Amino acid sequence: MHQNTAFPLICKGRFGLTGPFGFCSLRLMIVLKFGGTSVQDAQAMDQALDITVPYLPQAPLLVSSAMSGVTNDLVALVEAVRNQNSVEATSLLGALEARHKSVLAQCAEGVHHEEAKLLMQGYFTDLKALVKGSILLNECSPRVHDAVLAMGELLSTSILAARCRQRGIAVKLLDARNLVVTDEHYGEAAVLHPLTRKRIRESVKPQSGLLVITQGFIGATEKGVTTVLGRGGSDYSGSIFGAALDAVEVQIWTDVDGIMTTDPRKVPTARSIPAITYAEAAELAFFGAKVVHPATIQPAVEKSIPVLVKNTKNPLHPGTVICKEAPGQGLRAIAGRKGATLITVSSSRMLNAYGFLRRIFEIFDRHQVSVDLIATSEVSVSMTVEEKRDLSILVNDLETLGSVRVESGVAILCLVGQELWKDNRLVARVFEAIPDLPVRMISLGSSEINLSMVLKASDLDAAVAAVHRAFFGT
Repeated sequence: MHQNTAFPLICKGRFGLTGPFGFCSLRLMIVLKFGGTSVQDAQAMDQALDITVPYLPQAPLLVSSAMSGVTNDLVALVEAVRNQNSVEATSLLGALEARHKSVLAQCAEGVHHEEAKLLMQGYFTDLKALVKGSILLNECSPRVHDAVLAMGELLSTSILAARCRQRGIAVKLLDARNLVVTDEHYGEAAVLHPLTRKRIRESVKPQSGLLVITQGFIGATEKGVTTVLGRGGSDYSGSIFGAALDAVEVQIWTDVDGIMTTDPRKVPTARSIPAITYAEAAELAFFGAKVVHPATIQPAVEKSIPVLVKNTKNPLHPGTVICKEAPGQGLRAIAGRKGATLITVSSSRMLNAYGFLRRIFEIFDRHQVSVDLIATSEVSVSMTVEEKRDLSILVNDLETLGSVRVESGVAILCLVGQELWKDNRLVARVFEAIPDLPVRMISLGSSEINLSMVLKASDLDAAVAAVHRAFFGT
C-alpha cells in the first residue's frame, strides 16, 4: 500500500504546506497512535503494521491502546476485587489470559513467540499477585486500580512487537512508564511535562528504518509507581510523544473516517471534514464529539504539529487534518451533549450593580463546579453545568443572592465553524430548522467559532438531525 502520494494542499502547518496526510519535503519523524479497535486481534494488528511500514524511513513511533474491550474487562476486574468476588476475578483473569495467548499464537511463532510469551507471563504473574493480595487484604487502593488498568497496553504492545519481529520489521519496544512522568492523582494522573519531555528525548532515538513501539494511556510517578491518564488518554499520549520529539505529524488511527460533520450513529448521512483548526476540534470534543480526546489537542497546539485522524479499516480515505489554520468559513460541524443542568439566578439587586457576577462565581468556585455556558440579562444569569454531582448545597448558597431555578435533563447543541458571528442569517436558519423545539438559552459571540443552544435532552437527537439537514443538505 503506497501512501506517499501527492495530495491537494489544504492545511498549513509549522513545516510549510502539507496535504491531507500531512506530508512535506522534510523527512522528519512521525507518531502513529492506534486505538483499541485498530489492534483488537491478529488481523487488526497486521493492518496497523501495514499502515505503519511505509513510514519506516521517517523513523516512526507507534503508540498503542489495549485491545478493544480489554480495558473494560480490567475495570470489571477491579470491581470484582473491590467486591471481594474472587470467583469473578478468577474468571476474568482466565479469559484475559486466554485471549492474549490466542492472539499471540496467531502473530508469532518460534523464538519470537517464546520471547513475547515470557514477557506476557510476567505481566500476568504481576496482575494475579495484585488481585490476590488485594482480595486477601480486603483493600483495592487507587494504586492497585492504575496498576491493573495499565496491563492492557503492556500486553497489546508485547504482541505487536512480536508480530513485527515475525514479519522482519526492526522494532524497539519501550515501556511508557519509564517515559511519561505524572503526579500521584491515580485514575486520571496529570503529566509532568518538563520531566516527561526530558525522559522521552533521552530514551527515544528516532532512527530511519526502525519502528519504536510504546503504550498510550499509562505512565508512572517520579517514584516509579504506575499511573493511568484517564479514559481516552492514549490519544493524549500520542500527542505528548509527538510534541516531545518535534514530530512532523501525529496520526490518530481509529474506526471512523476522521472527524465528522456530526455523530454518524445519529445521522447516517454525516460526512468527514477534510481539515479543521485546533480550536474547532477542541470545541467539538468538549461538546460531545467522540473521535478526539480534548486533552489530545494541547501538546500539538503548543508545537503547531498537525494531527491527522484516520480510519484503520478504510486507510485510503483522507480523514481529517487538525491544524493551526484550515481553509473555509461557516459551519463546519455539529455536536450535542446531554447530561446538563440549567441554573438561573434572578435578582433585582443585579440592576445597575457591580460585583454581582463575581459573587455568583465565587460560589461556583467554592464548590468546585465549572460552568459550560452563560447568558445574562439585567436581572438574571443563566448557566449550564454537568449533572455529575449533587447541586443542592450549591443551590442553597446561590439562593442567598436571589431566586434560583434549576432545570435538569437539558442538553447543549453546539455548532462549530470559522467566524460564525459574521453570518447574520445563522441563528435564523437554525431556528427555522427546529421550529417546534423550544430553546431555553443561546450563546453566540463569546467565541467566534461556536454557537451553542440549550434545549430539552429528549429533543437533542432530533435537533442535531434537523440542523444537519438544513446546513449540509442531507
